Amino acid sequence: MKKTPFITLDKAKEIAAQIPTPFHVYDEAGIRANARALKAAFAWNKGFREYFAVKATPNPYILKVLNEEGCGADCSSYTELLLAEAVGITGRDVMFSSNVTPELDMRKAYEMGVYINLDDATHVDFLEKIADQMPDTVCLRYNPGGSFTISNTIMDMPRDAKYGMTEDQMAGAINRLTKLGVKHFGIHAFLASNTTTNEYYPELASNLFRLAVRLRNATGAHISFINLSGGIGVDYRPEQPCCNIGIIGEGVRQRYEQILTPNGMDDIAIFTELGRFMLAPYGHLISTVLHQKHIYREYVGLDACAADLMRPAMYGAYHHITVLGKEDAILDHVYDVTGGLCENNDKFAIERSLPAIEIGDILAIHDTGAHGHSMGYNYNGKLRPAEVLLKEDGSFQLIRRAETPADYFATLDCTPFMPKV
Repeated sequence: MKKTPFITLDKAKEIAAQIPTPFHVYDEAGIRANARALKAAFAWNKGFREYFAVKATPNPYILKVLNEEGCGADCSSYTELLLAEAVGITGRDVMFSSNVTPELDMRKAYEMGVYINLDDATHVDFLEKIADQMPDTVCLRYNPGGSFTISNTIMDMPRDAKYGMTEDQMAGAINRLTKLGVKHFGIHAFLASNTTTNEYYPELASNLFRLAVRLRNATGAHISFINLSGGIGVDYRPEQPCCNIGIIGEGVRQRYEQILTPNGMDDIAIFTELGRFMLAPYGHLISTVLHQKHIYREYVGLDACAADLMRPAMYGAYHHITVLGKEDAILDHVYDVTGGLCENNDKFAIERSLPAIEIGDILAIHDTGAHGHSMGYNYNGKLRPAEVLLKEDGSFQLIRRAETPADYFATLDCTPFMPKV
């Protein structure tokens, strides 16, 4: 399999003439097409809604594009709520999924009238303390414990996760919330990350659908929606399987009709809150080769570093690399591709087969559209890069300028240390 960049060398040079590398660039056409494919896959469910995980790509232009395609916003903090509100996404167009939640954050979510997803049974009292009147709908996050397994393959270990409640705690929270005036409930769970099997969502849905039936039977509560959260992954490696959202949506539909419909619960809406699936393939980190080094290995040094894309250094994550203009060249050289941080793990690739690289070449690092720029930082005084939207008509727009030294010093007061004049 071959991963093809959505940007050409000529277009990268055109952008770089105005916006110096490194920069993250996003493919508007790809984002819109993917959002439409997701919506079509779940069109069988009348109440379906995608709540894009803002933490993946917190940029108002990206949120606006997705909102135009019918997506809401999943927020996890006060600042993300402010960002959604600034774009005009508020009320039931927002899902607030937080943990260890500060009062400021919970109060803002309540004031905006968003769906509030409680991570712990003790948060019932926390919400009551803040709310003048309890919302008519509240969501509860589920943690089943144990391991999450598909066909004898362990996908993840919920018992080790800090998120969510036990089933008994959920039933108790529902009873308590009902007495406080809540009329409708949502169920939410996130049990595995970056899965590249079409079976994950249907299996997760089966578990949550059965849970919904049990909770309805135990408490008499009306379950109005089930939020399957995220977890659908992308094929970071060329040889990885690629999820088929149409097959996934059909799998969820079958489980819905097998479990919920016979129990008279076919009014339940399906929500998702995807981040990686919605954006990762539609972003590249564009960087220029600054140096080469020939010691015990061959090194290629870029003007980007782990401060621009943390995932390889933090997780050992693979991101495919294309040398623009050499897409069809033979991969007959082996390089470590590095940044300039004072950290030896500042490597985008280790012993990667690539075409011959020269100083000045422009590289596209793939699948950085989610958790790329958003995880950036300022170690070594590095300044976070620009973000660029490659528009459907081929033009481009700066949607976040690169940081400057003035930004770095903005939260510091150096006045006491300045020389006396």
